[in-house]
Amino acid sequence: MEIFRLPVLADNYIFLLYDSASQTAAVVDPAQPTPVLRELERLGASLTAILNTHHHADHVGGNRHLLKRFPQAVVYGGAEDQGRIPGQQVFLSEGDTVTVAQRTAQVYFVPGHTRAHIAYYFPPMETGDWGELFCGDTLFAGGCGRLFEGTPQQMVNSLSKVRSLPDTTRIWCAHEYTLSNLKFALTVDADNRDLQQRWTEVQAARQQNEATVPSTLGIEKRTNPFLRWDQPALQAAAKMADPVRTFARIRGMKDQF
Repeated sequence: MEIFRLPVLADNYIFLLYDSASQTAAVVDPAQPTPVLRELERLGASLTAILNTHHHADHVGGNRHLLKRFPQAVVYGGAEDQGRIPGQQVFLSEGDTVTVAQRTAQVYFVPGHTRAHIAYYFPPMETGDWGELFCGDTLFAGGCGRLFEGTPQQMVNSLSKVRSLPDTTRIWCAHEYTLSNLKFALTVDADNRDLQQRWTEVQAARQQNEATVPSTLGIEKRTNPFLRWDQPALQAAAKMADPVRTFARIRGMKDQF
């Protein structure tokens, strides 16, 4: 499975999952149809599936147009999103699986950003390979999604599921927010040397207009404050000892940053 990252809108990413043997592809969170159609044409591929993580327009905006071009494509989304994702045909729950591009993804229910959010995790094919996580707006490089429909407890539970995956998991999040996320992270975890180094590297990358997605879970666990709610430095910054309250305070600080 080859993964193509397609930038769109101000800071979104669409991901195309391509199998060269069958000349088929699936798309994750198509905000707009045109970049997807252009890439499919370049590859000479047919679209067989649309994998949506949640219902927001900047993740599902291209669904209907793509279905007109590829009416056989199957639209997947969370069971709790029924009625909110255009063209949805399959309603997924925790523990379900989806097979696209000759790879099978495990479905995780990760509410918090929305009440129905799901993520797709493709385990590595062989020892030493990367796992691939398409997590929408649950986890970002250096940050996490706002809590529009969920609670801090739900988001901590969801991020705990993500945090339990192998460090060698690539994080294909849906927005290029890394620079601003790390700028905030330094305000609550200033003595973190891994974070300081990452900040320097990301600044240099963005000055060259280079993408910072995918990240890796190993890097996120060392530098992302929203996976570090149980670390003393973050609890001190939040003036909280309870992990969920620490997360909630830091998320509130980020909302006002």
